[in-house]
Amino acid sequence: MVSQTRHDLAVDLGKWLQQRQWQIVTAESCTGGGIGYAISSIPGSSAWFAGGFITYTNTLKHELLNVPNVTLARYGAVSSETAAAMASGALANSGGDVAIAVTGIAGPDGGTPEKPVGLVWFGLAWENHCITWHKVFAGSRTQVRKATIDEALRSFEKIT
Repeated sequence: MVSQTRHDLAVDLGKWLQQRQWQIVTAESCTGGGIGYAISSIPGSSAWFAGGFITYTNTLKHELLNVPNVTLARYGAVSSETAAAMASGALANSGGDVAIAVTGIAGPDGGTPEKPVGLVWFGLAWENHCITWHKVFAGSRTQVRKATIDEALRSFEKIT
């Protein structure tokens, strides 16, 4: 199987969204806007990209995405619960039709045995649905961030 380039992944996402007449919104922590950058690099993406939230701190996760402080305190910023709340909050606060959220530990520091460097939680919200999943990516900070962006661009494949 030939791996797709980031550009190809973004183009495919755009086609999928346009078929449904949907707009996507992003809620990004560890990627710092990289998903939105990849999407907005596609000509015509304004038809299917509503925008995004870069919420690197817990304060912004709470204030912009309505992630409950109790969720952040109990489960941490890098968790299924936080990813779900980020995606749901982005959807509710944007007018978009689908939201992808990412929160993780890109490294090189910050990992623990329970939450190692490379751990990223994804949240995907649409209509009355929200799913989460995680990946542990190997490599440098840059490699973890790039792999996270690519996985996020593929996320539409999880919507049935």
